[in-house]
Amino acid sequence: MITLAAEDLSLFGRDPWWLVVVKAVFCFAFLMVTVLFSIVWERKVVAWMQLRIGPNRHGPWGMLQSLADGIKLMLKEDVIVKRADKVVYVLAPIIAAIPAFMAIAVIPFGPSGNEVSIFGHRTTMQLTDLPIAMLYVLAVASVGIYGIVLAGWSSGSTYPLLGGLRSCAQMISYEIAMGAAFASVFLYSGSMSTSKIVEAQGDRWYIVLLPVSFIIYIITMVGETNRAPFDMPESEGDLVGGFNTEYSSIKFAMFMLAEYVNMVTVSAVSVTLFLGGWRAPWPISTFWAGANHGWWPMLWFVIKVQLLLFFFIWLRGTLPRVRYDQLMKLGWKVLIPVSVVWLMLVATVRALRNDGYDFSKIVLYVGGAVIVVLLLSFVADIFRGKKEAEEAKAPPAAFDPMAGGFPVPPLPGQTLPPVPRRRPRKERELIVSGGVDTESDREGREDDGV
Repeated sequence: MITLAAEDLSLFGRDPWWLVVVKAVFCFAFLMVTVLFSIVWERKVVAWMQLRIGPNRHGPWGMLQSLADGIKLMLKEDVIVKRADKVVYVLAPIIAAIPAFMAIAVIPFGPSGNEVSIFGHRTTMQLTDLPIAMLYVLAVASVGIYGIVLAGWSSGSTYPLLGGLRSCAQMISYEIAMGAAFASVFLYSGSMSTSKIVEAQGDRWYIVLLPVSFIIYIITMVGETNRAPFDMPESEGDLVGGFNTEYSSIKFAMFMLAEYVNMVTVSAVSVTLFLGGWRAPWPISTFWAGANHGWWPMLWFVIKVQLLLFFFIWLRGTLPRVRYDQLMKLGWKVLIPVSVVWLMLVATVRALRNDGYDFSKIVLYVGGAVIVVLLLSFVADIFRGKKEAEEAKAPPAAFDPMAGGFPVPPLPGQTLPPVPRRRPRKERELIVSGGVDTESDREGREDDGV
């Protein structure tokens, strides 16, 4: 039986109130500064990929472009559409933005045992920690969905409503696979505390031990943040602008702020769970003993987060937007089954290791089970292929253009009935009164019973 270890989080909760406020302000400032930098960086990198210049007017090298955009949005006219539910319409951007800031509270910027001095007071480089910190992150991320759904519903318009429903279905679908990826980390670390998960990666990062979980989480975090190529709720081609179509000024800016803050948050969670958190990369940690002490861990953490943000930007500048049915098929038919099967394999390996089995035997058992599953799937594919070939050889079903009393288009493999041919041109010529009857005239009188 696999159980979670008892948590010792006595280092947290001892800070005076003013130090808690300072650390909370730091977390808020870290997110805001990272968002301002990420917006400029995204526009610069995408412009470089597309052989364009990019922003170069506001500030040195255009580095103040995001600040100028924020000021411009705040100075625009704040419009509230006539048919909107005003209370929900105003609260929706706030509900979407606040949860994006809350998840950073449990992310460690440094080791819990290595306290730093802030205004002469020793404290940890983390606002707080919980025995169930990762469940807190999942819960906070789920609350942000309400802001998007309520924004689409309260606008009183069709396209924002469809965008909100799309976003809700997308986020719920991808959160299931994300939770399964988290569960694999919980099994290996024996904890849901973020600080303990990072400490458990002292010998080897979980990206090496759990590569499938890392890949699943990377895909789901792109879907969770509604970023390209999974930006279905904001697809301009079929939904004008998505759930925020009817928003303007500062409320529209808050939706954009929530999107970028969510990017930073999911990147920080990915660094914490799979990339060693605040730990220095392998070559540096081997020859420099002080790489994980003092304020240096914050530098390694920020570098890893920025690399993942570059991954977001790279995807946007590289991949085209997928169709919505492809997005949902990937979430429900690929990611969820793969994550569940992978979780079962991880749980099996951990259970065998706890029972004292040798690692080579575990690999033999698990590898044999995987081979059996692959063989079964191969046999099933063979029979499925034969069945599809037989169905392809069978004659197509007769097409009824008035099925159910309504005109319907033909299905694949069906053909329209032949259209009655028109009269020959000679027979369609005008006949002088009293002239000789044509063959079609005689057929018409016979049909009429004359």
